[in-house]
Amino acid sequence: MGVVACAFVDGSANMLVKVGIPRNIGLAIMGVLVASFAGTTLDTATRIQRYVITELARGLRMKFLSMKVVATLIAVISAGALALAKGGGKGGLILWPLFGATNQLLACLALLIVTVYLAKIKKPVVFTILPMLFMFVMTGWAMVYNLRNFFLAGGASIHLFIIGVAIMCLELWMVFESFVVLSRLRKKKGTVPFFTSLGG
Repeated sequence: MGVVACAFVDGSANMLVKVGIPRNIGLAIMGVLVASFAGTTLDTATRIQRYVITELARGLRMKFLSMKVVATLIAVISAGALALAKGGGKGGLILWPLFGATNQLLACLALLIVTVYLAKIKKPVVFTILPMLFMFVMTGWAMVYNLRNFFLAGGASIHLFIIGVAIMCLELWMVFESFVVLSRLRKKKGTVPFFTSLGG
């Protein structure tokens, strides 16, 4: 168990002692809680990665990669390879410099999906499209700036540059697809409401 997890378990067990729970029982309870959280996180991450691989494979018409077992194996093997890329299972820290930008780009995608949904049901999209555009421009700007630095740094930073470029390409692809959908909705249902619904 990592240092942080041990500190959390010990501190939580000490807190439970104050409410009358023996320390050894508190340690067991908090240890199970941490293990359950870690297991649930791994399960969720693997499932999401499998879904992403499956959707990409279907979009690219690669039926073999869209099979559940194959997509799961790719997700598990790639995650394991990343974790073991550095000693002590700290390989995930290699991608840490990209975390901030990818996290905010994911928020942009969430807003984009909500925007398309609102347009589909003829509701105002101003409340989601404006913050989405702002976040996309600012985060994209930061990502491009970082990609330039990764490229100029060379060496071990090249992998960050390659992964960052792939992330930006996927993001732009999603934005393009969404605007295609919005354009189709506009042709099919008339103008997409910006401030007020078409109903008044």
